[in-house]
Amino acid sequence: MFVVRNFLSALAVMVDLVLSAYMWIIIGRAIISWFNVDPYNPIVRVLYQVTEPVLGRIRRYIPAFGGGLDFSPMILIIAIIFLRSFIVPTLQQLALSLG
Repeated sequence: MFVVRNFLSALAVMVDLVLSAYMWIIIGRAIISWFNVDPYNPIVRVLYQVTEPVLGRIRRYIPAFGGGLDFSPMILIIAIIFLRSFIVPTLQQLALSLG
């Protein structure tokens, strides 16, 4: 049973790490959007390729407000924070309950 407990504990750490990294990628993309950057820069292209599938889905349901203000990165960051505060502790408590 300790194998399952350790697996769930490690899974909680990995989920937290992936969600944290993705949140920082979203923040980086939002900051880059404030400046006039070269769209052919490899870093900019990677940021857009990684984030656009999720942000595009959010934009379908929540349009840009007056002046082109896009709230999709903020909504995604709030969703990531919610997932981090729900999934990670749930996995950790599940792992502890097996011990």
